[in-house]
Amino acid sequence: MQLEFISVLLAVYSFLPAYVANATPILFGGGTPIDFGRRYLDGRPIFGSHKTLMGFASGLLFGTAMGIVQGDIRIALLLSLGALLGDLASAFFKRRIDQPPGAPVPLLDQLSFVAGAFLLSSILYAHSFESVFCVVLVTPLIHVIMNTLAYLLKFKKEPW
Repeated sequence: MQLEFISVLLAVYSFLPAYVANATPILFGGGTPIDFGRRYLDGRPIFGSHKTLMGFASGLLFGTAMGIVQGDIRIALLLSLGALLGDLASAFFKRRIDQPPGAPVPLLDQLSFVAGAFLLSSILYAHSFESVFCVVLVTPLIHVIMNTLAYLLKFKKEPW
């Protein structure tokens, strides 16, 4: 299958609400942890201190706003919510394997929000294989570029 550049751009464009939802907590997060500091059965934090109510709310708001600009609030809401839930699932898993907040776990960090966004938005929209493939292919590169930029701009303490 030959992927054309325009196909990749269209796939990334349609996925922008999820990207925005995933990135926004870096800028507007902080405050009360979404798990309120509670611990799971194993004694470790449920999600950890980096997953906050403000980060979740800002991600949902800005991701959905991006979708409103694009013209479909329903898909944008599902993409944004799915991205945030996928990221929470990743944080939950990372705490279970005793990884501290912010510790990199390659591919899990880059693709958990993608999986959550695609799964939840598939309630209303049947994503093409080509679109899913394009997003999965380019997201790790986008993730590295955006994290490096956030680090250089002092929004993040680590470049991952």
